[in-house]
Amino acid sequence: MSDHVFLLSIPGLRERDLTHMPRLQRLTSAGDRATLVPSVPAVTCPVQMNMTTGTPPAEHGVIANGFYWRDGLTPGRGPKYDGVEMWTAWNDVVERPRIWERLKQHDASLTSAVWFPLLAKGCGADFVCTFAPIHNPDGSESLWCYTVPEMHYGELRDALGHFPLKHFWGPLASIESSRWIVSSYLELLRTERPNFAYLYLPHLDYAAQKFGPDSPPAIAALGELDEEIGRLVNGAAPLLGEEPLWLVASEYAITEVTLASFPNRALRDAGLLTVRLDDDGRERIDFAASRAWTLVDHQVGHVFVREHDAATIAQAAAVLGKLAGVADIWDADEQSRQGLGHERSGDLVLISEPDSWQAYYWWNDEALAPRFARQVDIHNKPGYDPCEQFWDMAAMKQHDGGGVPLDPSLVKGSHGAPARTDAQRGVLLSSRKATFIEQPTADVDVFDIVLRQFGA
Repeated sequence: MSDHVFLLSIPGLRERDLTHMPRLQRLTSAGDRATLVPSVPAVTCPVQMNMTTGTPPAEHGVIANGFYWRDGLTPGRGPKYDGVEMWTAWNDVVERPRIWERLKQHDASLTSAVWFPLLAKGCGADFVCTFAPIHNPDGSESLWCYTVPEMHYGELRDALGHFPLKHFWGPLASIESSRWIVSSYLELLRTERPNFAYLYLPHLDYAAQKFGPDSPPAIAALGELDEEIGRLVNGAAPLLGEEPLWLVASEYAITEVTLASFPNRALRDAGLLTVRLDDDGRERIDFAASRAWTLVDHQVGHVFVREHDAATIAQAAAVLGKLAGVADIWDADEQSRQGLGHERSGDLVLISEPDSWQAYYWWNDEALAPRFARQVDIHNKPGYDPCEQFWDMAAMKQHDGGGVPLDPSLVKGSHGAPARTDAQRGVLLSSRKATFIEQPTADVDVFDIVLRQFGA
């Protein structure tokens, strides 16, 4: 058992990447190592919930990085786009207890810190910090973070400056965001000693998606993150007065992709998806009128069918089954077998081949794409858009202020599909032996590994 445990959640980390990360390799050289197999969908929010609840999406309810609330109302929050909520949900959508709650039940004196994972707002840990920009009435944003205690972000801002949100995602994504996360946690340790710390270090996600997982920029990112991990490790022990146990879990591995599929265009061409025109004549999905549409999320798409109509479900499956790059289509029965059967899931779930991913586009004429399609706007798009990473000034001048290219062929890496090849599997590491059994491990098992360290 351990008094202090760190769980570092690192998207995109593979076992072979350790050759480029000497500090992490040194930290875990005397510990355990196992292949980590992510559940489906192998994307950020579901995997983080898998690891912190010990249950699959069928039980905790987080079925993607976003949700489609069929009644058009998000729980306690206004929808960004007719019931679609991307990247804004709070912890109240999680339907199972998380690690810090279980630790409190076991021993009320155990404290936990949650640093920058998704769905952290309102999570109930003793110490919390995560990005939460203030959306102003004029459409602008003010930098801010949600923290527990509430006033803690003001102290961090005074010590470190604002959290560099522009470096967390998008065209300016860089090591600066992970560096601030590390620095801010070390600031917390100057006054507090949480028994359990869960830190999300996102840096490997960017270059691997943009340029490919084995590209020179992706290899360079390994060294940059390794330096920050080393700084965290070297800074934590003196402040804690002991060497903590370190657990390092990759959320998923990123594979090279060469093809994008367009499920919403296919549904539209089949007469199942209906669009409406904005005031400026641009097209949006009309969710109320559409018989079927797809919320895409990397290599997994949730196909929502109006009123769960069986004939429409069958027609949508037939249409989408013809798309290049589609490996499988899961109906409700298969979703249940795969641990994804939840009322929030699509009537069908579309699974990509390892070398393909899904783009959310529904328009057939770029001139009719909504304005937000060419903007870095993760909340209004009813699906994930990696093309935001390729924003450029030249495109802004050509497209009325929109700098995001509508060219999915630019994207070179993706994730989310079932781990059917070694390239799609991550790694689980520890700094001490006998922490876990060295055998292929599911992401849900991380939950029990952490609890065992506290005898819970």
